[in-house]
Amino acid sequence: MQLIDFILHIDEHLVYIVNDFGNWTYLILFAMVFIETGVVIFPFLPGDSLLFAACALAANSAYHLNVWLFFGLFLAAAVIGDTVNYEIGKHVGLAASNSSIFGRLINREKLASAEHFFNKHGGKTIAIARFMPLIRTFAPFVAGGSNMHYGKFIHYNLLGGFLWVTMCCALGFFFGNVPFVKAHFSVVVLGIIAISLIPVIVTALRSRKPAAE
Repeated sequence: MQLIDFILHIDEHLVYIVNDFGNWTYLILFAMVFIETGVVIFPFLPGDSLLFAACALAANSAYHLNVWLFFGLFLAAAVIGDTVNYEIGKHVGLAASNSSIFGRLINREKLASAEHFFNKHGGKTIAIARFMPLIRTFAPFVAGGSNMHYGKFIHYNLLGGFLWVTMCCALGFFFGNVPFVKAHFSVVVLGIIAISLIPVIVTALRSRKPAAE
């Protein structure tokens, strides 16, 4: 319930964080974005909504926040997070398939299928996954576990991270303080989450279509 409350009222919570921690806010938000993208067991942390809300506050001079510093930190957190996740998948993925803890979620057959998928669609998947909650946390882990070439991974990691951070920060900075948006901020945040889930839903429907036929 506390996580749901944080997501629905993220603007209010960020105000408290800024007022209580001052410049430490940058480090706190950097850590949150890094953990959401870099630690495979925390895919439920806020991502898009956090970037949007932070840059909306930065647009308000009363909070003395630097949107460009946010942009740089969020981009670094996203890229480094995915890289760490990739390395975790590369070094732990195969071993996890034999673990009693992760065996039901990750096995050699799934990793073999993932390797084939990423050899064919890997780069595109890493970039697109940035805009898909939950998926963006697992994609680099699977990429590492399936031995996707690192040069290809980092190229699309940078591309996807840049596009994701640019879009979320720009929307927050330019529209986060529009009167209607401020008055219905929780609804807007839920809308952002819903829109970002569309690719997941479309992919799921497409995967079920051949089976139905």
